[in-house]
Amino acid sequence: MKIVVLVKQVPDTYEDRKIDLSSGLLDRDASDIVPDEINERALESALRYKDGQKATEIVVLTMGPDSATKTLRKMLSMGADSAIHIVDDALAASDMVQTARVLAAAIQRGGFDLVLAGNESTDGRGGVVPAMVAEILGLPLLPSLDALELEAGSVSGTCSIDGGSLSVRAPLPAVVSVTERSAEARFPNFKGIMMAKRKPVETMDRASLDLGTAAVAASVVGSATKRPARAAGTKIIDDGTAAQELAGFLASNRLI
Repeated sequence: MKIVVLVKQVPDTYEDRKIDLSSGLLDRDASDIVPDEINERALESALRYKDGQKATEIVVLTMGPDSATKTLRKMLSMGADSAIHIVDDALAASDMVQTARVLAAAIQRGGFDLVLAGNESTDGRGGVVPAMVAEILGLPLLPSLDALELEAGSVSGTCSIDGGSLSVRAPLPAVVSVTERSAEARFPNFKGIMMAKRKPVETMDRASLDLGTAAVAASVVGSATKRPARAAGTKIIDDGTAAQELAGFLASNRLI
């Protein structure tokens, strides 16, 4: 079985995020760039299947700048067999539709049995790229699985719904996205880190994917302004008249 895992580098969630006012986009140089943890969980699901099925091939795929190579090496050190890195300056700031088109083209080019992804990235939180990839590829989608199970010709799992959970199944090939309730990612060991340096990373661009210039689509921000400084609040001390003061404050600000 060949499993393609979609991965992404994102700004560290433990640091402040800033907007580049000149472009209106997230300033990715303002904080450390790290692999998205939800993608590590997707990879872990693939690795657990490979632990019992040694002939399984796992390929990690990302679209991003040169710095995304570091994310791919991390995934390779965890146990992926090879990586594909789509790098093209013309694809910078691609919207989600464009991203899905590019990823789908790379997936089709290499062949696959299953595509695994996180249900949403921690930076954009669009949550639609896996569904778009499935639509472009014409494949069934099992979205937001909390747990999954792989068999020779099918994939199954459970997802949370209001009031309970839902069991789902689809024949392979298919696209699956997982949630933060799915498998907790393993840590790379020393042997894995050393082996990752020798594993192949294929670099691709629009030309090698036969997308052409017509396939370029990017998000455009009309304007962006700095958030105004936060004004000091009003402190009300309860000396027996706090209720009246609070009511007066709310009324003066037309909140009641």
